[in-house]
Amino acid sequence: MAADTTGPGRVRDPLAEALAPAPPTGPRTASTPRVAVVGGGIAGLTAACALAERDVEVTVFESEPSLGGRLRGWSTTLADGSTATMTRGFHAFFRQYYNLRALLRRADPALEGLVALPDYPLVHRDGPRDRFAGLPPVPPWNAAALAATSPSFPARDLARVNVPAALQLLDVDVPGAYERLDHLSSRDLLDAVRFPPRARHLAFEVFTRSFFCAPERLSAAELAVMFHIYFLGSSEGLAFDVPRSPFPRALWNPLAAHLAALGVRLHTSHAVETVAPGGGGHRFSVRTRDTSGAVASTGADAVVLAADPGGTRGLVAASPGLGDGPWRDRVARIETAPPFLVSRYWLDRPVRPHRPAFLGTAGHPSLDNISVLERYEDEARAWARRTGGSVVELHAYALEAGGDPGAERRALWKQACAVYPELAGARAVDSRHETRADCPLFPPGGYRDRCGVRSPDPFVVVAGDHVRTDLPVALMERAATSGLLAANALLERWGRPGHTVWTVPRRGRSAPLRALARWARRPTRR
Repeated sequence: MAADTTGPGRVRDPLAEALAPAPPTGPRTASTPRVAVVGGGIAGLTAACALAERDVEVTVFESEPSLGGRLRGWSTTLADGSTATMTRGFHAFFRQYYNLRALLRRADPALEGLVALPDYPLVHRDGPRDRFAGLPPVPPWNAAALAATSPSFPARDLARVNVPAALQLLDVDVPGAYERLDHLSSRDLLDAVRFPPRARHLAFEVFTRSFFCAPERLSAAELAVMFHIYFLGSSEGLAFDVPRSPFPRALWNPLAAHLAALGVRLHTSHAVETVAPGGGGHRFSVRTRDTSGAVASTGADAVVLAADPGGTRGLVAASPGLGDGPWRDRVARIETAPPFLVSRYWLDRPVRPHRPAFLGTAGHPSLDNISVLERYEDEARAWARRTGGSVVELHAYALEAGGDPGAERRALWKQACAVYPELAGARAVDSRHETRADCPLFPPGGYRDRCGVRSPDPFVVVAGDHVRTDLPVALMERAATSGLLAANALLERWGRPGHTVWTVPRRGRSAPLRALARWARRPTRR
C-alpha cells in the first residue's frame, strides 16, 4: 500500500525505511477467508483495504452513522438555515504519514483532497512566537536552525541546558528509546534537560498536548520519539497538509466507494456487542445491534479489533472467549486520555486577514490552538464569502474530568479573544461544541504493558492509535500502520502476500550524534 510520494510535488524522504512483510507461514487457503473489522476509523479502514486487496472477504462494522472514527463528519443545520459539516476538529496530515497517505491514495491518487499549509506558527501567551517554515530539510540542521533562529532559545538560557540529558533526544531508536525513557514522564525529561522556559512551552509541551494530556502524564519516550519523527528522523519536518473539504467529502466518501468496489461491506450504525465462538464452519460469530435495535450475527474466520480504547476494552470484556487471561487483563488496563473540547463558531464578521489557518498556542489555561477554517476548507470558505463572516475553531486538549462544559466553553472563548482581540466584537451566528474522552493515554511506564497487534489467538488482531507497533509512528499514522500490520498478520496465516510498511528511520540518522549521545550517558567511573 506504499505510495511513491507524500504529497503533490513532494518526494518521500529517501531514507524512509520499507519494512517487508513476513513470508506466508503456510500454503494459500483454498477458500476465501472472511474477516470482521470492528471499527470504521483509520485503523479499521486501513486493515479492510489491505485485506480486500488480497482477495479476503471483509465486513466493516462501525457504531457511528458515518466512517472516519475521530475524523468523521456529520451534517448540521445552522441558525441561518445553511447546512454545514461538523467534525471533531482540525487534523494535520504530516508528510511523514506514509501509510495513512498511501491509504488515501487508493481513492485519490494525486491527493487532490489535501491542501498544504505553509507554516505551523506557535505563539506563547506572553508574546514569543515560533515558526517552522523555512527550516533546512535535512537533520540535524533543521533542529540546529530552529535553536539558532528562534526567540525561544536565547543564548544566555541555552548555557543552562543539561547537555548530556539533551543529547538523549539525538539518539532515538525504537524500541530502544522506550526501554531507556519510558519510566520517565515528559515533564521529568524536560526538567532534566533544562531547556529555556519559552522553548519548553513552544517547542515541546505543545507537542505533548497533541497526545491530549499534560506533560506529567505522557511518557518521555513518546516525546523523544515525536522529536525524532519530526526533526532528527526525517527530512519532512513539520510541513503538513489538511483536507480542502470536510472530512467525509475529501476523505471517507471516496475511500468508501473504493472499498465497495473491492467488495468490502460497510455497515455503519452497527455496534458490535460480542465476539463469540462461531458455527457453520466459521471460527467466530460477531453479534451486532443497529440503531433500530435489530440484532444480527455474522460469521467470520478472523476479527480485527479496531475500535477506540474504550470500545476495545468494552468489547473484550463482553466477549469472554477472546484471548487468555493475561491478554484480557492487559486490554482492560488500556487507559483513556483526559477530555478534550472542540468549539466551532460561525461568526458574523471576519477575523483579521493576516491570521493563519492554524495557530498553536502555549501558556494559556486550556487553549491549545485556533483554526480559521475558511483559509483552507471550501465549505467554510463558501459560507464566509456569502455572509462576510468567519468560521473559527478552538481546541482544548486536556481538560479536568468532571468539569462544567458551559464554563469550559466560556473560558476557552475568553482565551481566544486574548489571542485574536477582534473575536470579542464578533457575534456568533451559531456554534457547535464537542467534548469527548476517547483518545489513548501513554503514561510513564506503560509501554511494556501496551497491547500489540497480535493477540494469543492468531486470528484476533488489534489495530488503533493505542496499539504498540515498535516503530517510530504516532497519532493518525500509528493507527494506519497498526491496521496494515494487523492485516499482514492475518494474510501470512492464509498464505497470502502482505503489504510493505513504510516508516521514518527507526534510529537517528546521524552516526556521530548517536555516538555522542551514547558517550554522554555512559556510567561515570571513579
